[in-house]
Amino acid sequence: MGWFGKSYKNYDFDMFSVSHFVVIALLVIGATCLFLYRDKLKSEKLRPWEIGAAISLIIIEATYHVWMVINGSWHVSHAIPLELCSISLILTVILLLFKKKFIYEILLFTALLGASQAIFTPLLNYDFPHFRFFHFFYTHLMSILVPLYFTWVKGYRPTFWSVVKLFIFLNVLMPIIMLINKLVGGNYMFLSHKPNGTSLLDVLGPYPWYILSLEGLLISLSLIVWILFREKTARQMEVERNLPMP
Repeated sequence: MGWFGKSYKNYDFDMFSVSHFVVIALLVIGATCLFLYRDKLKSEKLRPWEIGAAISLIIIEATYHVWMVINGSWHVSHAIPLELCSISLILTVILLLFKKKFIYEILLFTALLGASQAIFTPLLNYDFPHFRFFHFFYTHLMSILVPLYFTWVKGYRPTFWSVVKLFIFLNVLMPIIMLINKLVGGNYMFLSHKPNGTSLLDVLGPYPWYILSLEGLLISLSLIVWILFREKTARQMEVERNLPMP
């Protein structure tokens, strides 16, 4: 089963290839449809679809771990779901099942800042139609589209305190992951060392100072996300309505 095997000899992924652009297009189309049809989607009849989406994410993530075990690539140093995108996936499932505002507040930032980066610059070896291609992009697309769905359709909105909660969440999580990295010889969330090869972290300083720089960058970008998605006041909406059209 080449499409489910370990080798990517016949499935070598190239960034910004046709398959990659298709995925980016799906993200843009999906987000656009959620925004344009947000009023029509406001129905409790969609609840089974929300639960179905959560189940599909659980199944494909479980299958991914089975794939790693079958192909001898599962190891505690890299397979535990402790990367930011893996944590976003877990939060996505929890949000779909339980609809908790606190989960949304964390997910909106981790997904838009983490999963979106993974979509546009994926660290991936396997191209279409390999299983890993579908797993990688499906989970990351859903991690972005679900919080957008809860924003535009369900009416959830971040507040300034959402950014504070994110800061607390990350700083509680960080020492735990650092300890796990030390115990298993891992590099989850790049808290042990920079990734191999060129990356954004190269311009953020040496270890361990780049961790502080990265955290500061994440908080700064989170403030921008909050400004873009926060609940607008009646005065702000009135000002926007009166703005001249370009």
